[in-house]
Amino acid sequence: MKQKLLMATILSTMLGLTACTQESQNQIGRAINNWTGTNGILEVYAGPTLIKRFMKIDKLTTALGTSNDKDRPYRYGYGFMDANLNGSIDADEKKKVYFEFSDYSTSYIFFEDPNS
Repeated sequence: MKQKLLMATILSTMLGLTACTQESQNQIGRAINNWTGTNGILEVYAGPTLIKRFMKIDKLTTALGTSNDKDRPYRYGYGFMDANLNGSIDADEKKKVYFEFSDYSTSYIFFEDPNS
């Protein structure tokens, strides 16, 4: 009886997810990803030149307006700044820092650390 109930719950959950819009599925995916965390790297570019790198980022968050709950044109997060851009967190880079970047003026790449 317990197995039938479990299978029915799993089946109804799967059907519910397929009925969601793509945006709803993306939001669910982001919520799961935020909950589990990632080991992200954010690289910020000025033209073709890498100018900043943040490592061991759990998530990037899109800022929301305080009065209208609409997305603001910047993202923020916490990570370790790789000040010398050598791809590792050195002894003098052991403090997590807050950062934010604009959608308007910044080219960036956010990816999961392939070496972790």
